Amino acid sequence: MATEPPGDDTLATEGIPSRTAHFTGELHHVTGARLAAEEFLDDLARSSLPTAPEHWDDILLVVTELAANAVQYAPGPFVLRMRRTFDGVHVTMSDTSTTAPAPRPFHPSSGGGGIGWHLIHTLCDQVSVVVKENGKDVHVFLPW
Repeated sequence: MATEPPGDDTLATEGIPSRTAHFTGELHHVTGARLAAEEFLDDLARSSLPTAPEHWDDILLVVTELAANAVQYAPGPFVLRMRRTFDGVHVTMSDTSTTAPAPRPFHPSSGGGGIGWHLIHTLCDQVSVVVKENGKDVHVFLPW
């Protein structure tokens, strides 16, 4: 099994470093996570444009949903990691909850909510959750 080098690895063929951003888990950090993702995509687009314009927006939307879920359901810090893969972008959101996300019914009469996890599964090529002793990692792969 191959392992990645520690730290800020670089996609050798494109010179795109991975990004890691740490947040304390406050509501305004959802915006911070989205901005960190946008900065990563700006750098990525300098050497490799997305194959479809909507891929950019899909990645930002998924990061926003993952960060919002981390703030709402896993009080405490969360970490956003992004890296280029050969055909897309791998996003990992780590938080402090040991409860895996689950789909919830959508109830517009109670203020909405419940569509984020469905949206993530719709937009991503792959979604997986790794529950650990002190939290979980949500891994998603999106096309670029």
